[in-house]
Amino acid sequence: MRWDIFCQIVDNYGDAGVCWRLARSLSSIHGQTVRIFCDNLPTLNLLASGVHVDIKDKIQLLPWESSFENHRHQAQAPDVVIEAFGCQLPERYLAGLLVAPKKPIIINLEYLSAEPWIVDFHGKSSPQSHGIPKYFFFPGFQDQAGGILIDPVPPSISSIPASLEKVWSQLRPHAKRISIFCYPGAPLRKWLEDLASLDQDFDILLTHGHAELLGINTGQAIQLPEHIQLHPLPFVSQDEYDWLLSQCDFNIVRGEDSFVRAQLAGKPFIWHIYPQEDRAHEVKLAAFLDLYLEGANQDLRLSTIAAMTWAMPSQWFGAIDAWSAHGEAWRAHLLKKQGGGGLAARLLAFVG
Repeated sequence: MRWDIFCQIVDNYGDAGVCWRLARSLSSIHGQTVRIFCDNLPTLNLLASGVHVDIKDKIQLLPWESSFENHRHQAQAPDVVIEAFGCQLPERYLAGLLVAPKKPIIINLEYLSAEPWIVDFHGKSSPQSHGIPKYFFFPGFQDQAGGILIDPVPPSISSIPASLEKVWSQLRPHAKRISIFCYPGAPLRKWLEDLASLDQDFDILLTHGHAELLGINTGQAIQLPEHIQLHPLPFVSQDEYDWLLSQCDFNIVRGEDSFVRAQLAGKPFIWHIYPQEDRAHEVKLAAFLDLYLEGANQDLRLSTIAAMTWAMPSQWFGAIDAWSAHGEAWRAHLLKKQGGGGLAARLLAFVG
């Protein structure tokens, strides 16, 4: 089947990351023909860089505007159109679908959530005045939801990526490694200063742009003792970032894609969920933690919840070994629950 995926980037990397990972799963694993129309093609190309040419060449990465060029004379209309995260299709593109001999299915791909209510709305139709069938598709952890993107199962890279070799040569063998990828509103300076009070060796891997948040390149750098070392990273591709997560003892992540990949790395992590003015993110985080910590003992539950809500490390880091074991067990649980192929496979089954 032919798939068109529409991606408007709101959260910079996260939205593009999900669309790219879905496209590569559909094309490389399930043999589908896929195009992505994106309103920020440079970001999408950065995330797709570094992947094997045989994977990348199977997917057309196109600017948003090209979706409605020759809209009334498409060489072949798609079978499935995905509105990623509820973005609206361009009117001229939609007009082309209306005159196509065979009408596609439109999928409104929603944000990933662990909230119980999504099961009731997953797969439901959304009647449209133009008559083209449209459905809501909710990614989720429950069996009755749309699944999560598990491809490729990490680590897909077995050796140090070339882009990270220089930084990796500077890491200390016995230091704990923490990667940081968070939103600017995180209390990062205070968090790192408190981490220093633990009197352990930590190598802090700062993803692209976070050195500036800490003033490292502005002459107002954070002052930390020698046992805490900061390592700014270059921008890395999606596969290289997956590898990075698997090599760290603890990860701080943010958007939907890195959130899932942190879980599949099997390590403890903080999900810096995107803050919303109505505080809906707090409900979303609580729903995930209910699933993630099901069966965990009270000490681990309290420590994990404290960490996820930005309590200082000195308040919960003592539970890191128990949390590490829990992270490995949760990874195994996810891979078993998503054993049919995760979100991409469930999408195929739905439209098939």
